[in-house]
Amino acid sequence: MDDQNIEHEPEASGQMSFLEHLDELRKRLVKSVLILIAAFLICFNFSNDIYNFLSIPIRKALNEVQRRQLPVSGITGSESLRPINEIKEGDTGRYTISVDTSVGATVLPAGTSVGAEVTRDAEGKIGLFTTEPIFTNNAIVPKGVRLPLEYIDDIAKSQPNTDSRMTITTAPESFTLLVTVSLYAAIALALPLLLWQVWGFISPALYKHERSYVTPFIGLSTISFVVGAAFAYYILFPPAVNFLLNVGEGEFQFQLRATDYLDFITIIMLAMGLIFQMPAITYVLSRIGVVSARLLISSWKIALIVILIVAAVVSPTADVVNMMLFATPMMALYVVSIFIAWFFGKKRQTDAEVA
Repeated sequence: MDDQNIEHEPEASGQMSFLEHLDELRKRLVKSVLILIAAFLICFNFSNDIYNFLSIPIRKALNEVQRRQLPVSGITGSESLRPINEIKEGDTGRYTISVDTSVGATVLPAGTSVGAEVTRDAEGKIGLFTTEPIFTNNAIVPKGVRLPLEYIDDIAKSQPNTDSRMTITTAPESFTLLVTVSLYAAIALALPLLLWQVWGFISPALYKHERSYVTPFIGLSTISFVVGAAFAYYILFPPAVNFLLNVGEGEFQFQLRATDYLDFITIIMLAMGLIFQMPAITYVLSRIGVVSARLLISSWKIALIVILIVAAVVSPTADVVNMMLFATPMMALYVVSIFIAWFFGKKRQTDAEVA
């Protein structure tokens, strides 16, 4: 009888003492920290690339706001702008220096224009070189000098314009910025392993057959996080930042701090990545039997209030338009979660009942 009773009891952490719970939590936290450190070291090596990727939306928005839009028209009517990476060997034209540039002992100020040609130097490396001398107040820059247009595998690399670059105000801020970017990226990179640690902590409280949901939980949560972050980056953030930058209709000169912007966009991306976990978590909980469609439907008023509060916190402004821009996808996810719970939900069973 005693053996039969034991078989019907869940293999749960309820039999663990309070100190054992704390010890298990400590182990999981230590492992999570070690995972984050490893992921941080990897991401720090690519911190410049990560920063450039995250700054693309604001550079585009600043370019649109701070420039007078001039339609491209010409003699033939077929003229059009071409990206700089389409420039090829043999092309000639005039190059305009966008920032103050040192050439030997002299400085070429921003706005300097000089004839240029795409060709190769004596070592066979392709580049953009001057085709005429430049006279400055203290030197003569000869023709044939390499201009600051970077190439990667013989393809010109596009660089941000001066007025679309963000500012820093202290000497160590650039290093701190890259560290912060690397940390946020490390959280995203290490997410599957961090979720594994979360599952490892809560799994002792589950029945044995319920622990098999670890793979769907980690897989769906990781995919949902990536989709949520991408949704914030490509869909939510551009209209929100355009709205903010267009307030005042060009009456202001923007000097955005890089730290403020990176905190802003990463918080939005991380928040939407976590919000998009809703369907994945609902799937696992409904399969276990903890959540049902009836429960979600009966709690819709509370959920709506929570969604609006979260949207107000995540939204960059307090206006209704931006808040609804963030609240609408959350409402849609809640509806999707109801259907998931209805389709996949089942009553919770013990191991003995499943057997």
